[in-house]
Amino acid sequence: MLDQAQKLRQLVEQQKKDNIEEKDNNVEPKENISKPRIITVTSGKGGVGKSNFVVNLSIALQKIGKKVLIFDADMGLGNDDVLMGFLPKYNVYDVIFGGKKIEDVLVEGPFGVKLLPGGTGISRIEQMTDKQRDDFLDKLSYLEDLDYIIMDTGAGVNRDVLGFISCCEELILITTPEPTSLTDAYSLLKAVSHFKIRQDAKVIVNRVMDANEGENTFNKFNSAVKKFLNVELQYLGQLTDDKKLIQAVRKQQPFLISYPNSDVARDIDYIASKIIGLEVEKKGNGVQDFFKKIFNIFS
Repeated sequence: MLDQAQKLRQLVEQQKKDNIEEKDNNVEPKENISKPRIITVTSGKGGVGKSNFVVNLSIALQKIGKKVLIFDADMGLGNDDVLMGFLPKYNVYDVIFGGKKIEDVLVEGPFGVKLLPGGTGISRIEQMTDKQRDDFLDKLSYLEDLDYIIMDTGAGVNRDVLGFISCCEELILITTPEPTSLTDAYSLLKAVSHFKIRQDAKVIVNRVMDANEGENTFNKFNSAVKKFLNVELQYLGQLTDDKKLIQAVRKQQPFLISYPNSDVARDIDYIASKIIGLEVEKKGNGVQDFFKKIFNIFS
């Protein structure tokens, strides 16, 4: 973990240095070019509805005119494809090691949401040759016409999750009002703060009875984080504990499609509109640069 943290810190410092050099040399920043906004969604523990949130948020954003790619980064345990009713034949490693084209691997879901299956083990990046790395980065030019890349990571405190958090522009943390969920979410933020990976995060509280429970849960959680950690939190909203969600999962269909008028569907639409409202002119460095960061962390 210490070696991993050192890599994360080096990457952050290098990014700061590059930004300073661009300003000093009067170079037009890459951020001025329209690039996708990269969001990592994670949780302190499994079973809190993270993947369901990612899939339905992506559909909600796509419905209001945004082009979204889901990168299922929960290596070996990803289930975004199941929630969308798919069984992908290939994954990102077939592009890297098998010579497949990006378009052969991408799965298109409701309203045009794209899914890039993550494969079964981030450690395989260590096996990449320089040529495989460069070829893969070239193929990613196909994905440049995107507004959002939403990464669905694994849960808990481990090197994969911390690595993906370090690569994103925004972090969304999913929790529930349950004490165990809040404790695990706090532990994840504690690691993020300790290793100086980032100083901010947005929070979604899932499975609440009503809006008051969501806000109260966030306020208590935020008080503890403010007191002990160097992380600034922002409340994005809540997701109602709705039976329609369970029924949609059993049907292997996103609840925003099966039950668009349900309480939880209205919640996700509100969160999507709030995310759109938080957009700023500054955007990321593109898909190639995003994966370069991943390769730097995990290789």
